[in-house]
Amino acid sequence: MRRLLLKNLVQGPLTEAAPAPDDAAIAELASHVNQRARRRLGRTLAIREVDAGSCNGCELEIHALANVLYDLERFGLRFVASPRHADVLLVTGPVTRNMREALDRTYRATPDPKWVVAVGDCARNGGIFAGSDACLAGVSAVVPVDLHIPGCPPSPIEMLQGLLALLDSVSADATRAPISTRREKP
Repeated sequence: MRRLLLKNLVQGPLTEAAPAPDDAAIAELASHVNQRARRRLGRTLAIREVDAGSCNGCELEIHALANVLYDLERFGLRFVASPRHADVLLVTGPVTRNMREALDRTYRATPDPKWVVAVGDCARNGGIFAGSDACLAGVSAVVPVDLHIPGCPPSPIEMLQGLLALLDSVSADATRAPISTRREKP
């Protein structure tokens, strides 16, 4: 046992170093989101995440937005525990039969102006769960969706770009026409 302990103390951990983040790009993107949120709402953007029946891949990427690498709180973006304090609902996963009513109640509890963002392929159209007896469909089958962020799962940077696109495109009197962050290839 001592030999193993000494070996580990001398050798150190076997983990690989994290990839170098582009701190400048993350900071610039988050500050643009914060500026637009303050211009649109007069305050910071409050986000409520709702899991409507996903595999949790998208949730891991959403939670990465709050970790030390991205740390969106420093830019004024914050996650809230109650839909009554939220401006944006980030909904992941296909809507299951058991989560339909909960999603609808969460949507109704969110004050206006409110935006719904469907995160991931499953939230968009059911993804790999489409056609299952347990799943109804994508999020738009239950509540109106303002933005679709495609991917399985989308990266935190893509979600941040989606929030920026949402704030740029949605105005107080605009109709609810869903937009997508998918870029067309030339």
